[in-house]
Amino acid sequence: MKLTFLGAAGEVTGSSYLIETDTVRFLVDCGMFQGGREADAKNRTAFKYDPKTIDFVLLTHAHIDHSGLLPRLSAWGFRGPVYCTTATADLLQVMLKDSAYIQEKEVEWHNKNRHNNDRRNNPPSQEFAPLYTVTQAEALLKQLQRVDYNTEITPHPSIRCCFRDAGHILGSAIIELWVKKDGGYKKIVFSGDLGQPGHPIVRDPAIIRHADVLLIESTYGNRLHRSMPDTLDELAFAINDTLITKGGNVVIPAFTVGRTQDLLFLLIDLYRQGKLGEMTIYVDSPMAQAATEITLKHIALLDKESTEALQWMNSNAQKPRIHFVQDIEESMRLNHIKHGIVIISASGMCDAGRIKHHLKYNLDRPECSILITGFQAERTLGRRLVDGAKQVKIFGQDIQVKAAIYTIGGLSAHADQANLLKWLSHFEKMPEKIFVVHGELNNSKALAEAIQEKLHWKASIPDYLGIITF
Repeated sequence: MKLTFLGAAGEVTGSSYLIETDTVRFLVDCGMFQGGREADAKNRTAFKYDPKTIDFVLLTHAHIDHSGLLPRLSAWGFRGPVYCTTATADLLQVMLKDSAYIQEKEVEWHNKNRHNNDRRNNPPSQEFAPLYTVTQAEALLKQLQRVDYNTEITPHPSIRCCFRDAGHILGSAIIELWVKKDGGYKKIVFSGDLGQPGHPIVRDPAIIRHADVLLIESTYGNRLHRSMPDTLDELAFAINDTLITKGGNVVIPAFTVGRTQDLLFLLIDLYRQGKLGEMTIYVDSPMAQAATEITLKHIALLDKESTEALQWMNSNAQKPRIHFVQDIEESMRLNHIKHGIVIISASGMCDAGRIKHHLKYNLDRPECSILITGFQAERTLGRRLVDGAKQVKIFGQDIQVKAAIYTIGGLSAHADQANLLKWLSHFEKMPEKIFVVHGELNNSKALAEAIQEKLHWKASIPDYLGIITF
């Protein structure tokens, strides 16, 4: 049996793992790389295998860094099933088509600029093409196979697997995988993205007690999150200081699936407690509205606190005021509102979508605030803001950064080092092999060292495109 690390090895994005035996060949995740031109180049050369030879895909969750290359895989000849939870399948109906739409629009913009440059007698530049189209995304969606949590499936005679709740976003899963070997089975566990216990909306991650081989994420493997009470105090201060004291706007880049719903729940709850005053919240993302509706559809998966907050809002005149923005014209009108609003918009790392327009119109205003509420990968616009850039380029224009930048770290949907170690402590014995993945190199190293120091287990960090043979 061979395991190949096709992404998320020494970096956060591009999660994908190829498992091969004498009788079957399949993927766990098929994610998009994110973060600048280098990521785009990796996405275009990501398949180090013939997609036609892949029997099936197991998908941990809907985030694009785990699912975003599935339509390209299908377009290049993959015809097998993609197994995922029911909630993940519902989210993918929205997310993958949106991903394709954004690519088509950005390619249209790039090619328009290319033609303008060519008309100025510059050497002809390369024509851009999207990684995949909306039509190709729709074709892939027909290959989804829905799986219930805690129900064992057999995607191949030599493979058994079970999806457990990862507590990261709606529908996210830890995958337990049993591969037939010499009359028995070798068990591989893919943690996927593990959630932080006590996080809004979702339930806590399921406990796993045994694995022969374990792949564990390390997005925040080098740090501890702020406590939720401290985080909520900072969130309330940032919003009140901006809206009331300074008279500006609050702009929040947020992943449309998971983080946007978390923020809405928290803002409702802070308002209910009297910690936030009257405010108008604009959720500027058609996909976020669809994802929120899907979240409400799966109310049985929500935690108790979220259910109670929704019930309170429904019985209190739908306050605070929340507007979901659909069309481009309404989105553009938000940029003419100079004070008093909270804008939640995608993308979460500020590299695409409508958030770039809102940053363009608010970043250079000292009375405004930008609230960073999620992980920002290297080379993204969001990362440059977190790292203290005084000037950034948006749509080819230099924008001065005068707005206050808040990093609200305690809202992360990823477990911190302490909770990753706590999750590992439930294993009854050390796995034969532990691979630390899905983290920038320093973060992965920190978690591997903590595993050695606290649990006395050995863990290693795989190389990108590294191959392990069992």
